[in-house]
Amino acid sequence: MIVDTHIHLDDDRYNEDLDEVLNRAREGGVERFIIPGADPKTLDKAMSIAQKYDDVYFAVGVHPYDMQNFEDLDFEMYVNHEKCVAIGECGLDYFRLKGSDEEKESEKKRQKEVFAAQIELAKKYKKPLIIHIRDASRDSKELLLKHNAKEIGGVLHCYNADEELLSLANEGFYFGIGGVLTFSNAKKLVNVLPKIPHAKLLIETDGPYLTPTPHRGKRNEPFYTTFVAQKMSELLNIELENIEKTTTENALRLFHIS
Repeated sequence: MIVDTHIHLDDDRYNEDLDEVLNRAREGGVERFIIPGADPKTLDKAMSIAQKYDDVYFAVGVHPYDMQNFEDLDFEMYVNHEKCVAIGECGLDYFRLKGSDEEKESEKKRQKEVFAAQIELAKKYKKPLIIHIRDASRDSKELLLKHNAKEIGGVLHCYNADEELLSLANEGFYFGIGGVLTFSNAKKLVNVLPKIPHAKLLIETDGPYLTPTPHRGKRNEPFYTTFVAQKMSELLNIELENIEKTTTENALRLFHIS
């Protein structure tokens, strides 16, 4: 049993064969799917998919790349839906900052404002956070601690192996591990993985992105969580069945899914 805690089933690349994608995953032992909210433009689609399938859930949030749409998003419309299990995908991403130093600082400031606002929304609605962090570990951790986000906890999606973030395990946060773990150049994540408490490990795909070995170059899909679980089992020297059981229990506990 596996829970794919981060899968963009609302992406157009699943339009033609979504039923087949989900059935392949189910046959492979994947029993729950969570669609993160990233772009408000696709939230209606994410909600519709969650309504259609009993084992699919969704989150509502705004990715830092889409923060210009934050003010227009009606959280109330989505967050009280019975299949909405989290706030996010939100966070900080400094990887693509452009312009002068002044312009970059201005964008960082705005990203932090939008992230902080979503942390507060998560606390208001008592939903865990799905957090995107790229080249912004220190600022992200600072905001999570400042806003007492441990009240609701969450997952560091696509955990980037920054050891500075490991202490967040003591603040109610989990670590989403995906296909990157199977990459030949993932030495940093491979070395950090044993330092993550087993009770804080989650499995994800981030499909259609970050497809694991041996399918790199193809569209990622939930069935491929099985390759992540297998690699995790090898690296931690833990039986595959126990990896699946532990990560599933962790996911159900974090997202309050029965």
